[in-house]
Amino acid sequence: MREQRVSIPVTEKLGEGLLSVPEGETIDLDLRLESMHEGILVTADAQTTAVGVCGRCLIDIEEPVQVDFQELFAYPSDEAFDHEVHDDHVDLEPLIRDTVVLALPFQPVCRPDCPGLDPETGERLADVPDRESSQIIDSRWSALAAFQASDTDEPRPNTAGPNTAGTNTEKR
Repeated sequence: MREQRVSIPVTEKLGEGLLSVPEGETIDLDLRLESMHEGILVTADAQTTAVGVCGRCLIDIEEPVQVDFQELFAYPSDEAFDHEVHDDHVDLEPLIRDTVVLALPFQPVCRPDCPGLDPETGERLADVPDRESSQIIDSRWSALAAFQASDTDEPRPNTAGPNTAGTNTEKR
């Protein structure tokens, strides 16, 4: 068994969405390589930083990325394996790239409660928290505009009258 700590440079951008690991960033790896009968078992913890924009308000953000993975690199044989040992070496680059890219969020946000942008003016709602939203209510939802949730847990009075389902009150 061998344990190593390695920092590798990112030679090309990882990811294509709103958040990606830029070229020139480094990926810090804590590796554990174990010789097994079938091949070499690689256990790793990778850490890096992704940059991009918030999916709601479009400001620049940086987000730490940490992924753990474990993969068996098999010795060459007649069977097909995803990863193999070649000339006593294992190529971790495709595995690291795939693992980091899959760990990137699809819709990153600057903070969980980011209010986003005003649909009319385009300004960040987080910059003007006092401003009332100028939302136009869709006419299909106008009946709900007057609805307000009650702060009390008191039951509402039954206005439909007593339950008479299944009883016959008609006299013959």
